[in-house]
Amino acid sequence: MRRRVVVKGEKMSEFEMMELPKHLLTRLQNMGLKEPTPIQARAIPHALNGRDVMGLAQTGTGKTFAFGLPLAARMLEAGQKPGKRTVRGLVLAPTRELAKQISDSLKDLLQGTPLKVGLVVGGAGIVAQINRLERGTDILVATPGRLLDLLDRDALRLDQTQFLVLDEADQMLDMGFIHDLRKIAALLPKQRQTMLFSATMSKQMNEIAQSYLDRPVRVEVAPPGKTADKITQQVHFIAKAEKLGLLKELLAGHPGEAALVFGRTKHGSEKLKRMLEKAGFAADSIHGNKSQGQRERAIAAFKEGKTLVLVATDVAARGLDIPLVRHVYNYDLPNVPDNYVHRIGRTARAGRDGAAIAFCAPDEIGQLRDIQKVIGTEIPIASGRPWEPVDLPPAKGGKSGSKAGGKPGGRPGGKPGGGGGKPGGSGGPRRRRRRGPAKGKGS
Repeated sequence: MRRRVVVKGEKMSEFEMMELPKHLLTRLQNMGLKEPTPIQARAIPHALNGRDVMGLAQTGTGKTFAFGLPLAARMLEAGQKPGKRTVRGLVLAPTRELAKQISDSLKDLLQGTPLKVGLVVGGAGIVAQINRLERGTDILVATPGRLLDLLDRDALRLDQTQFLVLDEADQMLDMGFIHDLRKIAALLPKQRQTMLFSATMSKQMNEIAQSYLDRPVRVEVAPPGKTADKITQQVHFIAKAEKLGLLKELLAGHPGEAALVFGRTKHGSEKLKRMLEKAGFAADSIHGNKSQGQRERAIAAFKEGKTLVLVATDVAARGLDIPLVRHVYNYDLPNVPDNYVHRIGRTARAGRDGAAIAFCAPDEIGQLRDIQKVIGTEIPIASGRPWEPVDLPPAKGGKSGSKAGGKPGGRPGGKPGGGGGKPGGSGGPRRRRRRGPAKGKGS
């Protein structure tokens, strides 16, 4: 790349010191981005030099431009055009929401350049996508399943793809995309630049990195499980049957403020949305049973303030960037503890404050303890008292055992006594304490 001549006394920004193309620097300035985030500062220089990069960082840390800027810079420098049904750069993301967000961000960055960004995700018309791919694509953002559908139809080729990005790779593994990723990798040239970004680094994630990357530079800016400093966290110990009443009380306590509510299942989230609507809240939902158009309309209404409560499954735990979200409710605790970090990361964005409120029923005490291990701290108690495991009587011919989810008792860790104080004390609305059933299941 050509070196920029610096006038004596002139102060260069970190982006300028990276020797990015002038047009990209102008776009960054117009977008109000003056200095790179930590992951951008560490990843971009290596990527510009053509190195494979393995980046560890949470969502909301600027990963899109950490790979988008060097990808665009190298493509602009090469000055090539894509051939018919070919793709120069491929970006894979686990969910439609994240893919759409990446696509929108890259399109904004590349305004005024010859580079074209394409988007292919499930839940949208495949014929229109096939037609758009016919002319060739500079950067294609895709979900793995829809990409394979299009490859099966010979709608595109990957034999000329020079750049590959795997974003939120750990979530792709959690969602069962490992076999899809292997199929896609087999269709890519061995000579390519690959960038992989993940919030966590499991043993399987390391195996994927070894398979996809060639002598990568590893950059890490935040340890796995670290939550944003400006998020206030609380947990309510409450029976399942009382969750809805508590949620309505809390939502009514901050009228006019956007709230994101996470459920565990598609059907449960849709049912919760209907009950909130019936109670008079402007609510909508996004989950795997909704079409792409329905999901996009729901998110757009939420961003515009027409909808104030958005009920979602973990499809929204990553890739949903709405700075005005003030409250995140974990109505159901996630089965994967890392997802708690991603869920609450939907608030306290762009330097704002945020609140994360979790509901813990008797049968969710195991999930709560796993979450607290991941984040390295106990979540402050807003109301109720922690549920304790119940010792079950020995079965005939068997040994006695225990099961989480019994009566409310002491602090996490087994210490008897207070911890949360009497239900209804400071930090939350007054709730009636219920004792868990003998076998430890929620009421």
